[in-house]
Amino acid sequence: MSVAEYMELCVSHYYANNNPFGKEGDFITAPEISQIFGELIGAWLQNIWQSSLDGQAILCEVGPGRGTLMRDALRATKNSEFHKNIDICLIETSHALRGVQAERLQVTHPRISWHNTLDNLPSMPLFLIANEFFDALPIRQYLENNEERKIITNENTLSFSPDGKVTREESPASVSIMKQIAEHIKKYGGAALIIDYGYTTTTHGDSLQAMKNHKYVEPLQEPGEADITAHVDFTTLKNAAAETGSHVWGAVEQGTFLNRLGAELRAINLCKSASDTQQKEILSGLERLTSPHQMGTLFKVLAITSDGNKPIGF
Repeated sequence: MSVAEYMELCVSHYYANNNPFGKEGDFITAPEISQIFGELIGAWLQNIWQSSLDGQAILCEVGPGRGTLMRDALRATKNSEFHKNIDICLIETSHALRGVQAERLQVTHPRISWHNTLDNLPSMPLFLIANEFFDALPIRQYLENNEERKIITNENTLSFSPDGKVTREESPASVSIMKQIAEHIKKYGGAALIIDYGYTTTTHGDSLQAMKNHKYVEPLQEPGEADITAHVDFTTLKNAAAETGSHVWGAVEQGTFLNRLGAELRAINLCKSASDTQQKEILSGLERLTSPHQMGTLFKVLAITSDGNKPIGF
């Protein structure tokens, strides 16, 4: 089978049968590190809504995990007109995660619905968040001679075939979903934030990786039992969105984006009413999100808007 087919099977099984998030899971995402992350994203979306729309809209998150980011974003915008005018749509295929999300979010907003895909979103302005979503979408890998890399079974073990150096990766699924998001925003208005780890240059090798218990494992080692991902090609995503006529911004580094939104000031304000232990956690979380030695440069942020006004952070 192709690497894309393998990834699709693994990801589907993994999220249906595991609780991957947090210290007790396999990896920790930015919203789980600090509440500042979700709060700033909520404020960013509210700012775009106020300046460009000011009416009924959809607030959508694809791959919402445990609902932490959405919970923090809704708390940050709780007393606003934005909060009153949005319907929450969560794109989630895992029934187990839907249950966790419902438990966390049921008191945060009166109108929340779940969907398997973006296909049936209402014909309304869309404000969308995709944090560590595109990295889990299937990729195809190609060798130096343009032959596609495959995965074969030999006596109950999996291996790559043929041998050779991976020089190119493509993700048709990512391009398709990116265009779908951008086309909706172009037609009905709104904005989207795409946040993930990846690269902005077109030259790239093998980025397929897997994680189990917060440690990297071989991608073929535990199929369906480890988090399998690939680095996101932001240049391709940007071009796909631009083809629809939407306005595309970035990609900028996550640390730059969060700092421009006032992450440090928010941390200082949180520390004012925190214990010594809590202060250390707040500052440690900020460092992890923004430092160039941690998530600050590896993670990138791409924005799509329906108008040409440059959004804050870019």
